[in-house]
Amino acid sequence: MAHTSFMLLIGVLLLLVVLAKSGPPKPMKVKCQDKKFTGCYHRDLFCPYSCPRTCVADCDSCQPICVPPPLPPPKPRTPKKVKCQDKKFSSCYHKNIFCPVFCPRTCVVDCESCQPICVPPPLPPPNPRSPKKVKCQDKKFPHCYHKSFACPANCPRTCIADCDSCQPVCSPLSPSLPPTLPPTPSSSPPPLSPPLPPTTPTTPSSPSPLSPPLPPSTPNSPPSPDQAASRKRVSCKNKLYPQCYGQKYQCPSACPDTCEVDCVTCSPVCDCNRPGAICQDPRFVGADGLTFYFHGKKDDDFCLVTDSNLHINAHFIGRRNENMKRDFTWVQSLGILFNNHKLFIGAKKTSTWNNALDRIDLTFDGQPIILPNREGAKYLESNSSTSITRNRDTNSVVIEVQGNFQIKARVVPITEKDSRIHNYGITEDDCFAHLDLSFKFYSLSGEVNGVLGQTYGSNYVSRVKIGIEMPVLGGGREFSSSDIFSTDCAVSRFSTGTTQLDSKEVFAHQYADLKCANGMDGKGIVCKR
Repeated sequence: MAHTSFMLLIGVLLLLVVLAKSGPPKPMKVKCQDKKFTGCYHRDLFCPYSCPRTCVADCDSCQPICVPPPLPPPKPRTPKKVKCQDKKFSSCYHKNIFCPVFCPRTCVVDCESCQPICVPPPLPPPNPRSPKKVKCQDKKFPHCYHKSFACPANCPRTCIADCDSCQPVCSPLSPSLPPTLPPTPSSSPPPLSPPLPPTTPTTPSSPSPLSPPLPPSTPNSPPSPDQAASRKRVSCKNKLYPQCYGQKYQCPSACPDTCEVDCVTCSPVCDCNRPGAICQDPRFVGADGLTFYFHGKKDDDFCLVTDSNLHINAHFIGRRNENMKRDFTWVQSLGILFNNHKLFIGAKKTSTWNNALDRIDLTFDGQPIILPNREGAKYLESNSSTSITRNRDTNSVVIEVQGNFQIKARVVPITEKDSRIHNYGITEDDCFAHLDLSFKFYSLSGEVNGVLGQTYGSNYVSRVKIGIEMPVLGGGREFSSSDIFSTDCAVSRFSTGTTQLDSKEVFAHQYADLKCANGMDGKGIVCKR
């Protein structure tokens, strides 16, 4: 009996020991390590029962505070499997090899030794920097001068402000290389300076039909040296772009004598591909650089630009294609209102095209303007700061109103080749001479409107479908005008008082070569009824 009681006592004691060991863990002792708290510094504190092993000493209150337990170590990742891809090492080619433990995901195979080799892990992507802010510094563009822009996302730190379009544009990180000049027979390298003038006078080549400039395309074969040498040479004339200023370039083959250097990208660009261009079957390039088409309607007038101090209407000519729901159209003339003046420029109706014959029709405030057929001939209207200058002997002028706008206008025909390619159906009695135009504006407001003008507006959002081959802009009704000099389109903004001219007077200039009953005839002389 005594022996049984003794064994029972031993069992109870063992049970108590087991229960004591399986009870809550002993609280961890922590201390304040901050000497600024002298009353608590190095004082022994014990973790509470709620977190016996995960606490810290709060020196301010001199109390232990529970903290989250440390996260368990991550599970080791399976080593990456790599293979030798070099067939020259047949014993190792495509053999499965695993990365070592100390670089389980960043190794490659050394095919010669058939062993894995650690390589540095890829660098993390850099933190995105905030876009750089730029300003227009050219006082010739008062509507844009000192206006701030943030660089686009595709070039957040390398952009400049294009004062002409009043938009930020990406700029190259380094100056563009000078253009390659055509090969010369001599062994010495071609000079980068402008070519010397010819020692003997050149004679003009026989005129050939001109077609509207097309966007540049890659030719099947490089141009011959003679063709390359005949192209016009142009340069950047804006000193605000020192990396490009003064560098000379040849015009692209698509527009051998109608191009300018884009100082931003430091490359030659056809006039018809620059922002503000209207060419061909009216193909517009907006201020944002996006191309769209506006076909309008033949024999109707449409508002291109309308602002408080400028209004430009265009008269469309064209032909109906029976297989289409619209007309083929081209811009035949412009009616321009600014301040208290009216300026008209048009292409005279022409059957057979001859580039040596001038087909431009110009009037200022109803009076015909006659310019000599030579490049550089100029008409000045001092009262309105207006100048009209021939930039070729015939069929091409530059119109500029100081501080307001500049227009490059060129009369071009529809050639037989164009008609055949596009199925225009042009006949021998009319080659549909029309205007190719390039606009620059110096003082537009943010409220400007019109087919082209709206793209310069402060709140403009393009309505054309981007990505299709021929994006077309609608809105014929809102841009329609009753007359070449009318300001009654639905989006009109023009407010300066003017005196209307009779549109019959303006369009009578299409027949300026008719002989008048009083014996007067010649270019610019109009027979009035």
